[in-house]
Amino acid sequence: MEQLNRWIATYFVNLHMPTIHWTDVVEIIILTFLAYHILVWVKNTRAWALLKGVAVIAVFILIAAVFRMNTILWIVTNVFSIAAIAIVVMLQPELRKAMEELGQKNLFSSILPFDSSRSEEGRFSDRTINEIVKASVEMSKVKTGALIVIEQEQPLGEYERTGIAVDGIVSSQLLINIFEHNTPLHDGAVIVRGNRIVSATCYLPLSDNMTLSKELGTRHRAGVGISEVTDSLTVIVSEETGKISVAHNGQLESGLDADRLRERLADIQNKPVEESKRKLWKGRSRNEK
Repeated sequence: MEQLNRWIATYFVNLHMPTIHWTDVVEIIILTFLAYHILVWVKNTRAWALLKGVAVIAVFILIAAVFRMNTILWIVTNVFSIAAIAIVVMLQPELRKAMEELGQKNLFSSILPFDSSRSEEGRFSDRTINEIVKASVEMSKVKTGALIVIEQEQPLGEYERTGIAVDGIVSSQLLINIFEHNTPLHDGAVIVRGNRIVSATCYLPLSDNMTLSKELGTRHRAGVGISEVTDSLTVIVSEETGKISVAHNGQLESGLDADRLRERLADIQNKPVEESKRKLWKGRSRNEK
């Protein structure tokens, strides 16, 4: 008993809590944050099903290790590096999308006091908004189909190259003329960057979203498709019904009037809300006169 007491006393003398620094706490928070978001990402992608398959294989390997199945363990050891590469290849689309979403969060722009990509008028001017709205309404009245893609943070260069270079200031007259029937540029999409129309007759990827209405044509599926792979906003005018729609983040909003369309464009203008509203309504009043 005395020997046990001596051992316990020696144990507690040697036992000591490690020193915790503030950097350790920060490190734990960062790792917890990363682990949580990785698990959320895995659950919302095909990686979730793949992870369950990997878990089944891991159980099988554990059983092989317990019963010392050396041949199986040798195969697992030699195939492991190849399997890791295969998983990366299979998940390449999901990994690419995750990296794109991370890049769109603009973590540094919220910390740094400046942003070279911003200007006082935002991504585009109030005049550009009013011109797009005016053109969309006029084309809606006569049921002229239109597809206007407005670039945001993600560049649309690869889609721009599929069309014909225009490089003209955005105006309702130019947009209406481009989409007029039986003109060389009316088929395809127009890409707007800032206050300029950079390209026309552009080809866009079609959405394979099965939840979209079967009544929607190629123009609407192209508008939703480009919004699924980029952060752009697309204005769509239906040739059959004349309805104005907007596609953004893979979602389609239909039946917009001029005021609602103006609001949606102002949402991505990236300028102070109060100043944007004041100038937009001022421009609207001037156009109505």
